[in-house]
Amino acid sequence: MSLFHEDRLLIDGELVHAGRDFETVDPSTGKVLGTASDATDDQVEAAVGAARRAFDTTDWTRDRALRLRCLRQLYAALLKHREPLRELTIAEVGAPRSLTHGTQLDEPIELVKWYADLLERYEFREELVPQESRGRRHLRWVEKEAAGVVAAILPYNFPNQLALAKLAPALAAGCTVVLKGAPDTPWTTLTLGRIIAEETDIPAGVVNVLTSSRPETGERLTTHPGVDMISFTGSTPVGRAVMAAASATLKKVFLELGGKSAMLVLDDADLTQAATFAAFTVCTHAGQGCGITSRLLVPRARHDEAVQLVAAMLGRVPYGDPADPATHMGPLISERQRTKVHGLVERAVAAGARLVTGGRPAAREGFFYEPTLLADVDPGSEIAREEIFGPVLVVIPYDDEDHAVRIANDSVYGLSGAVIGADDDHAVAVARRIRSGSFSINGGMFFGPDAPFGGFKQSGIGREMGVAGLEEFLELKTFGVPAK
Repeated sequence: MSLFHEDRLLIDGELVHAGRDFETVDPSTGKVLGTASDATDDQVEAAVGAARRAFDTTDWTRDRALRLRCLRQLYAALLKHREPLRELTIAEVGAPRSLTHGTQLDEPIELVKWYADLLERYEFREELVPQESRGRRHLRWVEKEAAGVVAAILPYNFPNQLALAKLAPALAAGCTVVLKGAPDTPWTTLTLGRIIAEETDIPAGVVNVLTSSRPETGERLTTHPGVDMISFTGSTPVGRAVMAAASATLKKVFLELGGKSAMLVLDDADLTQAATFAAFTVCTHAGQGCGITSRLLVPRARHDEAVQLVAAMLGRVPYGDPADPATHMGPLISERQRTKVHGLVERAVAAGARLVTGGRPAAREGFFYEPTLLADVDPGSEIAREEIFGPVLVVIPYDDEDHAVRIANDSVYGLSGAVIGADDDHAVAVARRIRSGSFSINGGMFFGPDAPFGGFKQSGIGREMGVAGLEEFLELKTFGVPAK
């Protein structure tokens, strides 16, 4: 295969074959790219054992200088291989080339540098005010230490972003890691393991990289007594199962889960601007993003106008070959996912939603789905409440601002959102009434290495990225010593 890639697992510093393989597919063509190692139960045990040994018996967790050097080396190696990694991400993930210059590749690489810089200045100790007790003065302080062995479990949609958003802060904190890639995008994750093994001084066992076709592999990690913490990104139903499984051993759990985010268009908004944002956002990575705004809330009096404008904008979204720099939207990850999306759309139409445009698989090879708009949508319907993970936007009318806020909040999810209005301050005030972890105001970008990302309600527990992302991987230990 001409693509820069790796098909072996990384276990205890060695790149090893599993002895069995599974296929990875180019979603833009439906053709097999090649195979990846399918980890056995014994290899999962070996990976956890290696991470446990590296945490318990080496100086990794206490040697800040070593961790800093390794993060700098990883950053340099990722920069060195950035262009081959770009081609791999386009081919295996189906990510448009334009998106790899942002959240699919270039920005995740910068995350590693950001956490290296943070490690250089972060205070792992906090002094407390001395305490008078039992006739004596006591000195007190808090130390922040690594949480332990982390099982980091990835989805397919943004594998570089999510792998590095977990790995970089975990390593900065002093944790050791078993990183499990998604079965749809194994090469992208395994190649990170190869770079770590061959081009950094990260000690054997500190990072182990697995891929598997079997859900049992992830389940084994969530229940394993040798794992101290789970960092999981994926759907809310699977997140619930992860949390339940981890409860038997009371593991620390970070969950970044699903979303059904609302874009709320205020009555004074520029409707053309709003339609442009809504159409191009829902088609970003073919809608395969947990924070994508897939509900468009518009004033009832402007509903028909909004529908007409959004439909026109969706018709202008360039989709097709993800390798083409002009492409905005690539394919869905698999035929399985495309079938799921189409089923949701068909059920919505049967339930009374009006199909305005799209609503069917695209007539071309690969797993493409047409940009789709549904109008006259009941806010309580399945299509308005369930995460779709496809390029499908629903338009929901509201009567007044209070009604719009109620609709936006009437969801089990609370990951992201957007408000479009003539006045930024008013738009921010509306956003503050909606229970979601992040907000875009008039197209503003909130996402970045320094910005905590995560959700309210059933969109997750904890925050990824930023200082908060480092502190997810830390435990607090409080000391008290009698003053001399």
